Amino acid sequence: MQTLNRKNFNKNSYPTKIMQFGEGNFLRAFVDWQIDKLNETSDLNAGIAIIRPIDYDALPLLNEQDGLYTTVIRGINESGDAVAEQRIISSVNKEIPVYKEFGEFLALAENPDLKIIFSNTTEAGIEYIDTDKLTDAPAQSFPAKLTQWLHHRYNTFKGTSDAGVVIIPCELIDYNGEKLKEIVFQYCHLWQLESEFIEWLEKSNHFCSSLVDRIVTGFPRDEHAQLQEEFGYLDKFMVTAEYFHLFVIQGPDFLADLLCLKNSDLNIKIVDDISPFKQRKVAILNGAHTALVPLAYMANINTVGDALNSPLFERYLKALIFNEIIPTLDLPKDELESFASDVLNRFRNPYICHLLMSISLNSMTKFKTRLLPQLLKFVEIKHAIPTQFTLAFAGQILFYRGNRNGEFIDLSDSQQWLDIFNQLWSKYDTGAINLHTLVNEVLSAQWHWGTDLNQISGFTKAVCDYLTAMLADGVEKTVASTL
Repeated sequence: MQTLNRKNFNKNSYPTKIMQFGEGNFLRAFVDWQIDKLNETSDLNAGIAIIRPIDYDALPLLNEQDGLYTTVIRGINESGDAVAEQRIISSVNKEIPVYKEFGEFLALAENPDLKIIFSNTTEAGIEYIDTDKLTDAPAQSFPAKLTQWLHHRYNTFKGTSDAGVVIIPCELIDYNGEKLKEIVFQYCHLWQLESEFIEWLEKSNHFCSSLVDRIVTGFPRDEHAQLQEEFGYLDKFMVTAEYFHLFVIQGPDFLADLLCLKNSDLNIKIVDDISPFKQRKVAILNGAHTALVPLAYMANINTVGDALNSPLFERYLKALIFNEIIPTLDLPKDELESFASDVLNRFRNPYICHLLMSISLNSMTKFKTRLLPQLLKFVEIKHAIPTQFTLAFAGQILFYRGNRNGEFIDLSDSQQWLDIFNQLWSKYDTGAINLHTLVNEVLSAQWHWGTDLNQISGFTKAVCDYLTAMLADGVEKTVASTL
C-alpha cells in the first residue's frame, strides 16, 4: 500500500494563516478537523503551522506525511443512526519542533497573514516559570514562548494594530484565555519589556477563553491495520473521535468573519460569555454521568453504553436531565434540550467503551460540583425535593459501602471520605447505628458540601427512604418506582 503523503495523494494546500501550539490527538481531531471542513466549505483558505512545544523525539513529526493524516469520526448522529466518517486532513502545512527550529518558529511572526493562534499544551502547559528569559531559544514554558513570538511580531511590524492576532487556548482550565494573558503579562514585567509593546498586546491582540467538547479516542491501536486495509493506504498519524463536537469561544464579533463561519454547520459559537455553556456542560453532561454511575453500577451494569441500552436507566436519565437539571439552567429551553439530546446520543455511542468505574473516581467531589448546585437551585425555584437527584445521592451512599453482590468495589476517593464511609457502614452492619444516622452523618459534612444538607427540608428522609428501598428491593426496582 502507498503511504499517505502529498506525493501519492493530490490534496489541497493552503497558505499559512494559523499557528497551533501542540500536535496531540485532541487538536488534530478537533481544531484541525474543523479548519479542514471550513477550508472545504468556505473562503477560509487557511493552512496551519503546528509547533511541537516540548523537547522530545519519541514520536515522529507530521512532516513524514507532509502534514496529511486521517480522522475517523464515529458515533450517533442527530437522527439516532450510527455513523463513521473518514477524512484526510490536508490543512496542516508543517510541524515545527521548536527546540530544534526556533528560528523557523520566530519567522512565523513575520507572516502578515497569520491571524489566529490555537493551543493545547495540557492543563500544566499554561504555567509561569520565573527562570525563563527572553533570550532563551526557546524559553521553557508555553506562555513564555508565546511572549517571545509576540514580541518578535511587534518588532517586525513596528507595533501596527493590524499585526495583532487572536489567541484561542483550548487547555482544560477555567477561563484559559484570561489565565494565559495574565502569564504573558507576567513575562512582560519579568523581562522588563517596553511599555509600548505591552500597550500593543492589550489593544491589538485578543486572548479568548474557550470551552471545547469532543471525546477524542486517539490512535486506533487495535484497529489500525484493519482501517489501513479498509482505506487502502498507510497512515501512522490516524486519529479517532466521537461524532459530537462543540467549540465555544469568548471572543470579538469579528472572529466569526475571520473564521468564515457564515452558513457553516460546524458547532462553533462566538459568545460574549462562556459561563452559561460551561454550566450547561457540567450540569447536563458531567452531572448525568455522575448521577448515573452508582445506580447503574449497583444494578450490575459496567459501561455507559450498556446503561443507555437499559430502558430503565435511559428513562432515569431523561427524567433527571429534562425534569430536574434543565429547569435550573439559564440558557433557552430549546437549546438546552437540543444539547441534552446530543448528550444522550453520545452516551449511546457504540464506538466508545466508557467504564462506569472510570467515571467514579473522586465521586464525592464530583457530586459537590456537578449535582449539588442544581439540586439546591431546584429546591429554591420549585420548593420541592428533586426525585432523581435524591436517588443519585442515595445510590452514592450505597456505592460507597464498597460492595456489589458480595464483591469488593475498589473505590477511589479522598482517604477522609473512604475512612468515613468505612466507619459508618461498619457501624450499620453491626447494628451500632441505623440508616437515618448514617445518612445524617454523610449529609452533615459541611467541610465537604459547604453546608449541612440535612437543613434542606425533607431531603434527609427522602435519601434515607430510597436507600432503605435499595437495600430491601434492589436498585432497579427502586429506580423503577420513581418513573
